Amino acid sequence: MTWLSPKKYTEMRIIITSLALLLVGLLSAQQVEKPTKGDVLLDNATLVTVTNGTITGDLLIRDGKIADIGNSITPDAKTTVIDCQGKFVYPGFIDGNTHLGLGEIGAVSVTQDYNELGSFIPHMQALTAVNPSSVNIPVTRVEGVTSALTVPSGGRFPGTAALINLHGYTPEQMNAGFKAVVMNFPSSGKRGRWDRRSEEDIKKDAEKATKEIDDVWKKAKLYHTIDSTSRAQGKKRNDYNPQMDALMPVFRGEASMIISVNKKNDILTAIKWVEKNKVNAIFMSVSEGWRAADEIAKAGIPCIVGPIMRYPSRDSDRYDAPYTNAGVLSKAGVKVCIGTNETENVRNLPYNAGFAATYGMGTEEALKAVTINPAEIFGLGKELGSLEKGKIANLFVSDGDPFETKTNILQLFINGWSIPLESRHTLLYNEFLKRDPGLSK
Repeated sequence: MTWLSPKKYTEMRIIITSLALLLVGLLSAQQVEKPTKGDVLLDNATLVTVTNGTITGDLLIRDGKIADIGNSITPDAKTTVIDCQGKFVYPGFIDGNTHLGLGEIGAVSVTQDYNELGSFIPHMQALTAVNPSSVNIPVTRVEGVTSALTVPSGGRFPGTAALINLHGYTPEQMNAGFKAVVMNFPSSGKRGRWDRRSEEDIKKDAEKATKEIDDVWKKAKLYHTIDSTSRAQGKKRNDYNPQMDALMPVFRGEASMIISVNKKNDILTAIKWVEKNKVNAIFMSVSEGWRAADEIAKAGIPCIVGPIMRYPSRDSDRYDAPYTNAGVLSKAGVKVCIGTNETENVRNLPYNAGFAATYGMGTEEALKAVTINPAEIFGLGKELGSLEKGKIANLFVSDGDPFETKTNILQLFINGWSIPLESRHTLLYNEFLKRDPGLSK
């Protein structure tokens, strides 16, 4: 075996990283068509509005919004008319838990921006790290996903998540208008099959972690008192504390906090913590939510559930426990949004919803869980999530049920822009479908 010196190792790493980033750039640069914007009439379509049933009619897109829905809308000369007879129009899907735009190549650490150093960094903004040219974004759009919550991970308070629309040249252009500080709630159980800690060590670690978040909240209370007093006296604080500044909207009840929690006992403890501290909480992941569905519903806490397509959290659980989780929560009265917790495979959101629909949730509720429910959970129910006059034109046209793998997405619009349905997959497919000069004989 040949060992590399530290200098040679560093040089090799730089070369590999550069080649990887070059490949990403080449694939991204392959987009041939550009998005276009203008008045568009989707004529004679089956409109799956989500909030007002399914109707047959026309939908007019103008100035980035749904300008009108009805029968026999008369287009003017500048309107592009798309015949949608036999086709379906749906509101764009929203994924409630992703790392989209924050990661590119799993084996290359410099392309991963969703896990920063530090345990208490609520001020780290996911939006600023989003790569609008990520090759994963076009791959996601071709399945009808138009928006995604991109979430940091890592420490106890890993940063601030942001909802993005999947079109734009800058992160700010992609900003959909929702942000939330993320907390990873302390776990009182094993971290996985590889966890060899004793029950006593697990208990001690859980108590230490719980004390950690309680201490943070005590400091937030003190900071709030000092800040409020300074404002009341018209004084300007001389200190600089971005961590506490990020927590203040949550502490004051002006913003929501996303709390990632999974095991039943931890969910019940999290509910008590939320109620004690009067936090506007959104639970995320909740793999054992079905075990505490009634308690979550009683607390009125919405949940971002998923991924649905996963293994059960306990060996003793039924194989379909993850598939039925969203349905059990929904039937208990919890407002459910579905998230994939993916980077490259956010495109599988429709199929996660399809599994939830099949295993007890039903198609109607599963559709809400990827459209109007996340929009409302994120405070954007008047802008996104359904086909209604005046809402942002995030929508797509399909030739069937988008939860079925055989269905094709034919047209897609984000903020009224008609987005080409190209991705590295379609481009590579077309490139090698008819090779020229072809294989040598």
